Amino acid sequence: MDELDEERLHELIPRLRQFARALSRDTANADDLVQATLERALRAWSSRHKEGALQSWLFSILYRQFIDEQRRAKRWRRVLDVVGVAEEPHAPSAERVNEGRATLAAFAGLSTEQRAILLLVSVEGFSYRETADALGVPIGTVMSRLSRAREKLRHLAEGRAPTPALRILK
Repeated sequence: MDELDEERLHELIPRLRQFARALSRDTANADDLVQATLERALRAWSSRHKEGALQSWLFSILYRQFIDEQRRAKRWRRVLDVVGVAEEPHAPSAERVNEGRATLAAFAGLSTEQRAILLLVSVEGFSYRETADALGVPIGTVMSRLSRAREKLRHLAEGRAPTPALRILK
């Protein structure tokens, strides 16, 4: 990064913060968003195509970062809804806190493969094909592991021990 770009970058930070505040409606979140944007921009500095397009490039990164965070938050809300931990506008009761802890404990009781598949599909929004590629397993394996993981999570969350999937051979 040359000195001219560094000066222009510093000049754009207040405008980036203003844009981020308008998007997120929260000063702390906006500051985090600007920081994440600048980190991403500095990592990808050499891939920037047009020398004169610094402003539009940074604003584009900031906007994409904001959209990605919104999608991630939406997926987490869906996961929390699926596992029964809904967001409440007031402080949760002791019962809700206990349910949340039980659900997280149940999630921790899953195997690594099951946790990974649940996170990729349910939280990150990966397709079965993307999950299969990411984990290096066939798509059928993803579907069967996901089904078993969901079933085991339900059993563990309800306090029931899952029935083993073993057959008795004579």
